[in-house]
Amino acid sequence: MVTSPVLEATRSLIDEDAFGMVITVIAGPEAGSKIVLDHSGGVIAGSLPEPLVAPARADALALMLRETSTTLAYEEHELFYEVIAPRPRLFVFGAVHIAQELVQHAGLLGFHTVVADPRPAFVTKERFPEADELRVGWPDDVVDSTAFDTRTFVVVLTHDRRFEDPLWPLLLPTDVRYIGAMGSSKTTAARRQRLLDSGFTAEQVDRIHGPIGLDIGSRAAGEVAIAILGEMIAARYLHDREPQLIGRSVRL
Repeated sequence: MVTSPVLEATRSLIDEDAFGMVITVIAGPEAGSKIVLDHSGGVIAGSLPEPLVAPARADALALMLRETSTTLAYEEHELFYEVIAPRPRLFVFGAVHIAQELVQHAGLLGFHTVVADPRPAFVTKERFPEADELRVGWPDDVVDSTAFDTRTFVVVLTHDRRFEDPLWPLLLPTDVRYIGAMGSSKTTAARRQRLLDSGFTAEQVDRIHGPIGLDIGSRAAGEVAIAILGEMIAARYLHDREPQLIGRSVRL
């Protein structure tokens, strides 16, 4: 069966668990035209009327950042933007009891979960039956900075500097969506100062949510996990401002 390049490109994004956007002209001249973009706005397949290419690409990048599908109007054209988004990833460093609860709940919310810890006895399928991946080792042995993109969330649940400190150079300079670290206010302040003294900028260090989780009075491990997930969801969907789009929003 013959399939179109646009359909093949869309299937490839889905099969490769990749992030992208399909844009379709649904009204105006050349209605039915489609284009498929990758996560950086690069054209994979298809085409749009030439005057629409630049504004559509700019709006696609803004919408992908917010994982939003919508319809926008540009003078005589209306375009439908459909986000192709893989499951967001959650890296949990520290296979402690709270991690067990966090991984279980995060899986129910659609996260691809990765648990890492240098202690083999803690990183087992028996302790983490719902985890998608289990990695035994120190952070710089089991992951690199390429893993940390805008669809990645990182939770650090260990108080051990030996485990934390190799992670920060891999993590803080990246575009990771959320960083949370366990610890009291005193521990958090000490970590912040230690990282500043190590050469990280205040802007980088201030990306770390600590003490971790929304302040909802959590006590039990499951409650702490829910507080962390609440903070992660806010980081995923809530932003300081709405995207500045070129096209005009259309309510269908």
